[in-house]
Amino acid sequence: MFNLGAFVLISILSAGSAQAWFRLPCTSPLVQERLDPIVSPGQTPSQHTHTVHGAYNFAANSTYDTLQASKCRSCRVLEDNSNYWFPKLYFQDPSTKKFEAVPNGGLLIYYLQRGDEETLNGGVGLKAFPEGLRMISGDAKKRSFNENAERGTPEELAQRAVQWSCLRYGSGNDGYDGVGGFPTTNCESGYQSRLHFPSCWDGENVDSDDHKSHMAFLSDMDNGKCPDTHPVALVHLFYEVTWDIDTFVDRWSESDGWPFVLATGDPTGYSWHGDFQNGWDTKTQQLAIDNCNNPNDNTINGVIEDCKEITLVDQAEADACNLEPVVDEEYDGPLDKLPGCNPLQLGPEDAAMHTDANCPV
Repeated sequence: MFNLGAFVLISILSAGSAQAWFRLPCTSPLVQERLDPIVSPGQTPSQHTHTVHGAYNFAANSTYDTLQASKCRSCRVLEDNSNYWFPKLYFQDPSTKKFEAVPNGGLLIYYLQRGDEETLNGGVGLKAFPEGLRMISGDAKKRSFNENAERGTPEELAQRAVQWSCLRYGSGNDGYDGVGGFPTTNCESGYQSRLHFPSCWDGENVDSDDHKSHMAFLSDMDNGKCPDTHPVALVHLFYEVTWDIDTFVDRWSESDGWPFVLATGDPTGYSWHGDFQNGWDTKTQQLAIDNCNNPNDNTINGVIEDCKEITLVDQAEADACNLEPVVDEEYDGPLDKLPGCNPLQLGPEDAAMHTDANCPV
């Protein structure tokens, strides 16, 4: 049996060292469409459909400076004008073969204070995200993982960062979790997609050609040391999305095979990934890192309401922050095909990424 509180407790206790963190709920999406200012800057539309949370000025060419002028944000911290996005999940009806968007409970973002440099672990302290930082975790092309990757290598750490849990509490069935691909059963209490981001920075570049090389994982992915090539330890970013796949339980059986696919055209789940574009006021984030990790109050338990360094907006105000899509297309369904050019590709080799302009007939 697995729930949010259990996950938090297990994460803290299993690490073997003191932890601090705060969680940021983003319940309603800002927008859902095919835009990606990191992978496809200036391009409309981008390759696959995303659910986007955060600052209002999200755009195909958004930057740290443009995000600062946002009039609202769908996440609750006033000083956080970041954008957080991830691919949509679809149900493919086994009978009609049509695609329908799967509802979710929003994005829960964790800012985890992990690793040897965390002050509670005897380190000198973690740093806030630099202005303009962009990064990606996961890979839209993946359809399998290298099971022979040696533990602790960059490849293995990146694979271990892509996680999920099948929540089944109250159903009489045992929940279970894994790394990489999708589960195989209905998840009565929700299917959770989870994703760790790298938290070691090279200290110079806020982006790179692959949007990953300027960052690296801690030696144990979410704990340990930073490599010498990336010596600056930042706060550790973690996404959690809970999908209501039980909505579709009467329309498929295990004999049909798992009927859910990611917007990338992925029926395996290995392409789960997330994007982050920093918009934090860096001074505020640094104060939250330094001071909202007090073992003598509820900040040590991730209760963001007790962090006096940030300003929380009302949930209703955050939920009302919505952006009209730029790309004029249907994304919820039922759809004959996934938005864009994303035919189903089972792998195990990496998928070919097509665009609208080079879509094979």
